[in-house]
Amino acid sequence: MKKTNETQIQAKMFDFALSELVRRQRNSFAPLWTLDSWVKFLIWLSLNCGMSGERESLATFAEALGSAVTIRMRKNFFERNIESDSLYLLADPSDEKVFVMPLGENASLTHESCIKAFEHVGLTERVITDVSKWESFDQLIAIPWKSSETGC
Repeated sequence: MKKTNETQIQAKMFDFALSELVRRQRNSFAPLWTLDSWVKFLIWLSLNCGMSGERESLATFAEALGSAVTIRMRKNFFERNIESDSLYLLADPSDEKVFVMPLGENASLTHESCIKAFEHVGLTERVITDVSKWESFDQLIAIPWKSSETGC
């Protein structure tokens, strides 16, 4: 087997394994849908990779991951495919809004289906559920986060 094929297979396997690890562990770090949960996940990951909990060690771990791997992991951490409602949800708290899109051409993207999806993943308390504040586009609904200061 050519070296490039071996490298491609190893890269695909690594990407698959990392994505599965993130998906399996992301609900273990409370409070869900927060930057705190993301940071706790990264600390857990670094400790399991043999790093110490010291600030310098954590910084070395983050630097070693690199931005491409970190971006992919973060996307997996804050996204959900809700197969039962045929919806894709991206809820990264560093974004101003949560984004909901249909999975597939025949999926129904409605306000009701979005609210049901939020209930399913435990996001209802973190987003504004007043649909008059939502932005609807052709195949996307953008929902603002609740402000932690104002509660709305």
